[in-house]
Amino acid sequence: MGMMKEFKDFAMKGNLVDMAVAFVMGAAFGKVTTAFINGMVMPLIGQLTGGVDFNSYKWILTRKVAEVKDASGTVVTAAAEEVAVKWGEFVTVTIEFLVVAFVMFLVIKSINKMKKAEPAPAPAGPSNEEKLLMEIRDALKK
Repeated sequence: MGMMKEFKDFAMKGNLVDMAVAFVMGAAFGKVTTAFINGMVMPLIGQLTGGVDFNSYKWILTRKVAEVKDASGTVVTAAAEEVAVKWGEFVTVTIEFLVVAFVMFLVIKSINKMKKAEPAPAPAGPSNEEKLLMEIRDALKK
């Protein structure tokens, strides 16, 4: 039973729960960002670049080949999938990353701005020993 209690204590620590909430919020924010980029930003960029859809841009290394059979049904040429470097998707995801990074920068900047600098604590007065030593010093001066 001790191991279950230890696990419960670990799982219920504030930092772990906060981190779980952050992951859920991050996933939701990622979906919103993807929808924003794919639905609003990339169409605008496509219009600026003459109707280009970046997601469809790729360098084809090997073209797709359909399966070819002869009259008896024997496969003459096997099917092959297309092999391509999808650089357009990379551009889209890079723009998405830059948007997320900029938004996170703004969030952190605003959080830091909201944090008020705590005033420095007032200097502590002299201790009783220091007061006694100062009195002795002043008495010796007289």
